[in-house]
Amino acid sequence: MQLALVGVSHKTAPVEVRERLAFNSETLRDALTSLVRRQDIHEAIILSTCNRVEVMAESPDDRLIREFLCEFHQIPHESVSQHLYSFRNADAIRHVFRVAASLDSMMVGEPQILGQVKEAYRVATDAGTVGMHLSALMTRAFAVAKKVRSETGISQSAVSVSFAAVELARKIFGDLTGKTVMIIGASKMGELAAKHLKRNGVSSVLVTNRTFERAVELAKVFEGAAVPFEHFTDHMAGADIVISSTGAPHFIISKTLAEQVIHRRKNKPMFFIDIAVPRDIDPGVNEIDNAFLYDIDDLQQVIDSNLKERMKEASRAEEIVDSEVQAFCLKMQSREVVPTIVQMRDSLERLRREEIERNRRHLKDLSPEGQAAVDQITRSLVNKILHTPTEYLKQMAQDPSGPEVADLIRKIFNVKTPE
Repeated sequence: MQLALVGVSHKTAPVEVRERLAFNSETLRDALTSLVRRQDIHEAIILSTCNRVEVMAESPDDRLIREFLCEFHQIPHESVSQHLYSFRNADAIRHVFRVAASLDSMMVGEPQILGQVKEAYRVATDAGTVGMHLSALMTRAFAVAKKVRSETGISQSAVSVSFAAVELARKIFGDLTGKTVMIIGASKMGELAAKHLKRNGVSSVLVTNRTFERAVELAKVFEGAAVPFEHFTDHMAGADIVISSTGAPHFIISKTLAEQVIHRRKNKPMFFIDIAVPRDIDPGVNEIDNAFLYDIDDLQQVIDSNLKERMKEASRAEEIVDSEVQAFCLKMQSREVVPTIVQMRDSLERLRREEIERNRRHLKDLSPEGQAAVDQITRSLVNKILHTPTEYLKQMAQDPSGPEVADLIRKIFNVKTPE
């Protein structure tokens, strides 16, 4: 297998360049079929997301892919060449494994990229541009991604405000089943946090907003209840979790109000998440027993700490990828020498039979035992001739120069390159 990969990503190109090289769903199939019609490009997959555009192909030359990218999008090569990266063979395999395992993502450990890689593979398979080699590569890439996620903690720590809120709520309450969350202010961040809390077991959602219609609209999303802003304090005691993100220039939940609410709750724990700037909740609330207040800086500290943990886990994940790349290369190289060995044997066996037939008139006077002896001697001779190159090919299957050695032996024995 000769693999070449060319692409741009958020690490090498600004969005203005990435969008010029992107493929939309309407053009992707045509692009794939156009690509494999080119000489020396036998299989192809295109991955096009908001953060990367990558073309991988079973091809001996990455320059062919660069030419295709620029011609398809009608872009001068010199205008994008500085942003393009290329990988070949083992380096390309490592890159594919790292991308699938989310080690090359903007947010290491994010889960979306694996689904995007699987979708790219599905589209290419439907377009008929995936054969034995890329199929084997992608199947292994999916397995490596699963292994990385199951054997490391790369995706376990929350790295967004909304997920950090869920993580903290679990630490306070344990099981979130049956809990009630109140959203104060209809911000996108508050909505996301509530959405994740709902997915993790929160059963009831109360929404309040200065514009009551907006509160009603958001409450419908969660099948919850809207509360008039001027009366939200009357409903706070029923909420286990309060997420506040209004645009108020002052505290809307004072320490005194929080003390009264905790008293009405008979000292049951209450989790306040203040993601507003300026802050909505008096920091003195944190001094109240059974009141747990986190503002946006507190949540960011949690996220920063979790990011450090993810990077530690990423180092372990890189070791898994390195090991898998080595194993995959060995497997593919072994698969490539077997057809060569079979072809060599077939070629010499055919020559042996042709020579025996050509000299049949000289052998006709031999007894059946004599003819059998000739047959056995020639077979033994073929085996002895093949022994050394066969053993050498097997040894070189595990060497980076194995494909070149196999190619040389095919030329010596005049056998075709396996398809």
